[in-house]
Amino acid sequence: MNGFLIAGPASGVGKTTVSLAISAGLHARGLRIQAFKCGPDFLDTGHLTAVTQRPARNLDRWMLDIESVVSAFAESSADVDVAVVEGMMGLFDGISGQGEQGSAAEIAKILSLRVILVVDASKSGRSIAAVIRGFEVFDPELRFAGLVLNGVAGESHFRLLSEAITPNCSTPILGWLPQDPAVRIPERHLGLHTAAEIDWREKRGSLQELSEKQLNLDLLLAPEFAMPAIDAYVVATRPAPRVTIGIARDEAFCFYYQDNLDFLERAGARLVEFSPLRDTHLPPELDALYLGGGYPELHAEQLSANSTLVSDIRQFAALGRPVYGECGGMIYLGKRLSTRDGKVHAMAGVLPLETEMTEKLVHFGYVEVELLLDSLIGTKGTVLRGHSFHYSQCSATRDFPAAFEARYTLSKRTGMEGYACENVLASYIHLHFRGAPSVPERIVEMAEQVARRFAEVR
Repeated sequence: MNGFLIAGPASGVGKTTVSLAISAGLHARGLRIQAFKCGPDFLDTGHLTAVTQRPARNLDRWMLDIESVVSAFAESSADVDVAVVEGMMGLFDGISGQGEQGSAAEIAKILSLRVILVVDASKSGRSIAAVIRGFEVFDPELRFAGLVLNGVAGESHFRLLSEAITPNCSTPILGWLPQDPAVRIPERHLGLHTAAEIDWREKRGSLQELSEKQLNLDLLLAPEFAMPAIDAYVVATRPAPRVTIGIARDEAFCFYYQDNLDFLERAGARLVEFSPLRDTHLPPELDALYLGGGYPELHAEQLSANSTLVSDIRQFAALGRPVYGECGGMIYLGKRLSTRDGKVHAMAGVLPLETEMTEKLVHFGYVEVELLLDSLIGTKGTVLRGHSFHYSQCSATRDFPAAFEARYTLSKRTGMEGYACENVLASYIHLHFRGAPSVPERIVEMAEQVARRFAEVR
């Protein structure tokens, strides 16, 4: 198997475009591609999944220990031809300025991946060689295998850049990309548009054509990109399902780590997807609900108008069935959502919460939480790690116990976070279940306990 990590000097240089183009080009050749994204991002994994037709995974060294990173990579790439890993932010950017933890560089070294460096060349001349040379020598343990110059104005601009790079840098140029609207993905307040909003038949074709024309894909299949052997990891077999969990999945709720869903299945859950936008009722015989993050604010009117499903969810929670909500899922479980246009939309009303969309990020970055009481996801005192990223603020309309004490790594702030009752837990925090396998196990166990009580009554 060949594998490589696609990184850049900073955010916004075109890592996602290059990762998608390479994945599309190799997939079109009939190769099995397993894509990964460094860090906690949901959007890029959705796009990579759409291009490769295989669930992309997150590799995150703050939420996961080294063993979990290696197992996540090894388990999901055991039967593929090429592993494509998209980095996050700049190559060396992690949780602090003093070390590599949480960076794409750390992931590259853990997995012995060679690095393809993407550089924004749109406003560069000879100085680009100094940037590249600096990256080559900053960490001697990293191995660079190729350069992709993005945003090049044309052939003459590329010749100028090549004349500067070739005699001064040791990394070969893999290719260059022009500014091409056909492969650009629109953005909004939380980042790129979701994969569900894009016509991938057209976009995949444009990416494939661009990669074949502009990039040396043959080099990526050469022996120097072959991965060193990784100790075999035996994927845990999925037991016979003990419970059935409904997963909210549509344009409004689409932020899920694939590992979260897999670990729920490993704990004994059968997963059934439903759409809060389009389904008028919950699927039958559910034992628990999982409402992930997404963009409920963009679909607030439609969510509010789906009164029969809202009624089902409210009744489901009132019966004591477990309900877990993350970020957008928590907003939906609340009473009201105020959007930026000044409109107020009724939500599910499971929790006494009101949410207001904001113009700026409220919390961004990694967060460590300690459970303040026994709840759906663990016992009091349990410490978990996750990620927070939202343009909204929520408040309780009556006294309601906080679920966590949260410690934010970027701002260094602490505070109360999330809301919990016996069978419902919701917060802004996105947890990664591979780093906290006790969470899906507890959700399944509590769902099974409630299901048994209902069976006894019947």
